Amino acid sequence: MISRIEKDHRRFREIVRGRIRENLRRYVSRGDMISRKGKETVSIPMPQIDIPRFVHGSNKGKGVGQGDGDPGDAVEQGEGEGDGSGKAGEGEGQKAVEVEVTLDELAAIMGEELGLPRIEPRGSQNLETVKDRYVGLRTTGPESLRHFKATFKRALRRQIAMGTYDPQRPIIVPIREDKRYRSWKSDPKPQSNALIIYMMDVSGSMGDEQKEIVRIESFWIDTWLRSQYKGIESRYIIHDATAREVEREVFFSTRESGGTMISSAYRMAVELIEREFDPSNWNIYAFHFSDGDNWSVDDTAACIKLLREQLLPACNQFGYGQVESPYGSGQFIKDLRSAFGDEELLITSEVKTKDDIMDSIRDFLKGGR
Repeated sequence: MISRIEKDHRRFREIVRGRIRENLRRYVSRGDMISRKGKETVSIPMPQIDIPRFVHGSNKGKGVGQGDGDPGDAVEQGEGEGDGSGKAGEGEGQKAVEVEVTLDELAAIMGEELGLPRIEPRGSQNLETVKDRYVGLRTTGPESLRHFKATFKRALRRQIAMGTYDPQRPIIVPIREDKRYRSWKSDPKPQSNALIIYMMDVSGSMGDEQKEIVRIESFWIDTWLRSQYKGIESRYIIHDATAREVEREVFFSTRESGGTMISSAYRMAVELIEREFDPSNWNIYAFHFSDGDNWSVDDTAACIKLLREQLLPACNQFGYGQVESPYGSGQFIKDLRSAFGDEELLITSEVKTKDDIMDSIRDFLKGGR
């Protein structure tokens, strides 16, 4: 029975996985799915899924292979079937079911559908995580680690040797010398860690629709990168004419009315890396989202200099996503493409609507860096 349950469950997960792949673009563009995110899972609404199975029932002598007829004859309409001309029914319709999917499963499905290569981390040699493993027994330790079987055998052996063991009353009473406890060893293991820096223009030209696009895209980028690394640090920088580091919730809800100086965010990102994250030890990813409107040509030149001399050498990859806005000029992406050409570490992407999010994610992550 257990193997049958496991087989049905595996088949159910395969069906769910197939449904998600079929509708991945729609799920990616839906912000409501992110609101159902738990610590390790996401709830995805989909139509009711039934596992096909045989059931016992009465066929009233009209089953397959019974009754009159020759090969090739048309099958008569069975009872309970209609031609669709009846009145509307009063019963309940088909309902959607919420399916729990782990973030790792979601990342794997997205990686398969977008053809994303696995990332080869760098800078893991100086970062270590400690893993404890049990390697034997010892005579001292906390009671929570007492090894019952070893303690029992030791006490039984002692009582037999002393002649106090009675097979008719097999009572084993361990004393202090009989007790054995699990011992462990701590093994340091190399661990690849990553830093993700999200930067967003929050000036007056960036509206709620543009921020929603950034929120959805950053969720999927996060999901993929977290499936590739053991440890992830996420930092958030917002800017208009000045920049500041904020918490995630503030990042997606702030809106200012000032102008735009993109270089302020890039300088803050450089300072953050220099202060806390050594590029030789960390895999650093930076993503900047804006509508492409910058204060001046001089500030754009400052951004290009910061990218060329400090940010790109420190990052595995820098992604610039330009979100279309009716108030933004859209010039910044043109300046970046003109200055950097085919530079592999700098990826640019244009996101006009939510339907473009999936293509933008592929652009950012297809390099496998």
